[in-house]
Amino acid sequence: MNDPIPISRPILGQAERDAVIAVLESGQLAQGEVVARFEAAFAQYCAARYCIAVSSGTAALHLALLGLGIGPGDEVITSPFSFIASANAILYVGARPVFADIDPATFCIDPDAVRRAITAHTRAILPVHLFGQAADMSSLDRLAQHHGLAIVEDACQAHGARWDGRPVGSWGVACYSFYPTKNITTAEGGAITTDDGDLAEQFRMLRSHGVRRRYYHEILGFNFRMTDLQAAIGLAQLSNIEGWVDARRAHAARYTDELRGVTVPPVRAEAFHVFHQYTVRSRRRDALQEHLLGAGIGTGIYYPLPIHQQRLYVERGLTGQFPASERAAGDVLSIPVRPDLTDDEQRRVIRAIDAFA
Repeated sequence: MNDPIPISRPILGQAERDAVIAVLESGQLAQGEVVARFEAAFAQYCAARYCIAVSSGTAALHLALLGLGIGPGDEVITSPFSFIASANAILYVGARPVFADIDPATFCIDPDAVRRAITAHTRAILPVHLFGQAADMSSLDRLAQHHGLAIVEDACQAHGARWDGRPVGSWGVACYSFYPTKNITTAEGGAITTDDGDLAEQFRMLRSHGVRRRYYHEILGFNFRMTDLQAAIGLAQLSNIEGWVDARRAHAARYTDELRGVTVPPVRAEAFHVFHQYTVRSRRRDALQEHLLGAGIGTGIYYPLPIHQQRLYVERGLTGQFPASERAAGDVLSIPVRPDLTDDEQRRVIRAIDAFA
């Protein structure tokens, strides 16, 4: 009997263990010098001037919008086909999420749909670089510049991705997640990157009860800090990220070349895709998932119900017709593309999908 093939799992080795033990032995567990080192290293990796580490990718999105001054009466355009945190963060600050449909090929927000959604109340565009492929940032940037809008990039699944040679995150404020399934992890955690020093200071205050100096509170802030334990794991993970991304891209290339009977994900010529997920499409998605489960192969449906059809949004009247997102929800299936996927495991996945076809 073959061992099950998980769709994802964190890769944690001796370097992560040693880093955590060093923090435990130091006695400094909360946000401290190790967090500062992680921030500097991640900023360098993202080609950003500043990185502000926080407790989650959701916290990063929340603070990014707060720091930009977005609030009640404002609209933020985002994708209905994403994890719900992308839109929830807009609700957290009292603004109104406005959805624009996706490009059905890339799963990322369609710039033409964004253009049609802009109103006098629009303050920002929040594109999601879904599954590790960058949205069309050239077009979105032109729209933002023309209308005087901020850009908040949801790069929670796109560490290291690029658009037209330019790193994601370089068009505005960017938000990242380090959840265990992401391309690198800190167990939980997130980060905001920016080149704006004033914004960076605002984000630091917002994440830690509104302080520049301990016990002197200038604004209403939160406890959204990262711990040194988490940052220690992140530093060890960062040393491997380029190799892991290369492995993901190699697995994806093999799938694209060898899979039959499903629609493989196209990659835009301008995009450097980091394949947080390898997501195929099938009109018989549920049957295919059941077939793969029977073969011991883990899969995921990201996402089975678009945000605009979630009860939370329907009850608020934040709904509409977004056919590309609705079709994607009905036929997407993500298959294992982990960096540690073995040749034998990938061959089993390919054979199982081909057998189903």
